[in-house]
Amino acid sequence: MATTCEVGNDTVDELNDPGAAPYGNFKNYYTFNPPENRLSLIPETLLQDLGYSGDTTLLLDVGCNSGDLSVALYKHLAQQPECEADKRKVHLLGFDLDETLIKRAQQTNLLPANISFLPLDITEVSNNQLQDYLHQHSSSHFHLCVCLAVTMWVHLNHGDSGLLQLLSRLASISQHLLLEAQPWKCYRSAARRLRKLGRSDFDHFKTLKIRGDMAEHAKEHLEKHCNMELIQSFGSTAWDRKLLLFKSR
Repeated sequence: MATTCEVGNDTVDELNDPGAAPYGNFKNYYTFNPPENRLSLIPETLLQDLGYSGDTTLLLDVGCNSGDLSVALYKHLAQQPECEADKRKVHLLGFDLDETLIKRAQQTNLLPANISFLPLDITEVSNNQLQDYLHQHSSSHFHLCVCLAVTMWVHLNHGDSGLLQLLSRLASISQHLLLEAQPWKCYRSAARRLRKLGRSDFDHFKTLKIRGDMAEHAKEHLEKHCNMELIQSFGSTAWDRKLLLFKSR
């Protein structure tokens, strides 16, 4: 599975094809891309490495699907022996536009004191729910935002401007941003599978001007327009996607 895109794999079942999940809201996503695929690249000491060890630390998981990765990420970062005493000070908010997936996440959440889930479309103009959450925790920003395999779906459904607005919005509310942008070959696979199913193409696929090295495009926008800088790369996932960590300047 070294260079596979999930939507380019013909073994993916019908519930997980791009026609059934045009926004990336696959119903059984973590059965074919388990949390460990990302967590194996992320240091367990990341929060301490970034200087978050004493005060309340807020994490945001963008496009959290059914919450499996959110919970696993929380345990990976906040329940290590060296920070066991501080785990109650770490809070994670996960959101997704699919209300069914969010309900599943809420029902299976075993750490409700520390992890919350809510239905939210990040492309909507208002993000009052995020601001309300920050206000509840007396913070102006999330300390670490993770946005994994979300950019392509926003890009395909909302065009170049939608992608850039997403990056700008996340940068505006995050001290650190951990980004995994799907490579261009995944765009082609998503469009090809949609056509194979006899369904309409993604609204913006043929008119996108931002193409090619998507991770580099994201880096360029964040550094030139969002006052962020790339501080570390954690390598690439099994699906050949870079995990890039940015920091607000």
